[in-house]
Amino acid sequence: MSDQINRRKVPFRGGGFKPRPIRFVAPFVFLTLVLFWEFGSRTGLISNLVLPAPSEAFQAFLDLYNSGLLWKHVSTSLYRLVFGWSIGTALGILVGLLIGLFSLARASLLPLTSAFFPIPKIALLPLFIIWFGIGEGSKVATILFGTFFPTVIATYGGVDNVDRGLIRMGQSFGMSWLSIVRKIILPGALPAILSGARISASIAIILLVAAEMIGAEYGIGAYVLMAGSLFATDQLIVGVAMLSVLGLCVSWLIGKAEKALLSWRG
Repeated sequence: MSDQINRRKVPFRGGGFKPRPIRFVAPFVFLTLVLFWEFGSRTGLISNLVLPAPSEAFQAFLDLYNSGLLWKHVSTSLYRLVFGWSIGTALGILVGLLIGLFSLARASLLPLTSAFFPIPKIALLPLFIIWFGIGEGSKVATILFGTFFPTVIATYGGVDNVDRGLIRMGQSFGMSWLSIVRKIILPGALPAILSGARISASIAIILLVAAEMIGAEYGIGAYVLMAGSLFATDQLIVGVAMLSVLGLCVSWLIGKAEKALLSWRG
């Protein structure tokens, strides 16, 4: 009787709500929105004065490319973004680790971080122009200052959320302070640090556009400002699309870093 019982494999239920990648959904949704936009513009449902058709925006992009200014705008913005975000993130991680690991640093630096973090960084741009001039210094400083504080908060928050049982276990096995930091605290805080890097990158793009709208000849923000002042909505759409692509590229790179550095999570 037991031989006649159908045996079947028990399904694995330990996925832990791990997201399952579904291909072609995002491109399909994007293409549907673009086609609806194009249809609405051509039929008059959407006014071309307010929102030009995607085909008109694409033609404006081709004109920008043929003029040779596309790479000039993009490369200038990339330089400011990468330089300011990299330094701000590196300093933020350093200060965040100091606050998370040392009581003296927490007592002295955490109140300053809490006081400066809520300040709108765009409001400090005129002050940075006075300090560093109208050139690259003020723009990079704005991005650096804006990405520094979110990274600090994400880093020391990640350190605080590391399981204390793991730290006590390492101490009971006679691990040195440096080994505990390197093998337990840093890996445990890394997910929060990378999440903070993703947030600070988005803030950096916002501050990049704001900084380039003041006294910049080249850059995506300067291109958007020029298009807006000329009421060239097709060029304005091109500038916004370039910012969107820039954000997607940054998010993709951080996602690759998360997969490489957090492969131990499974």
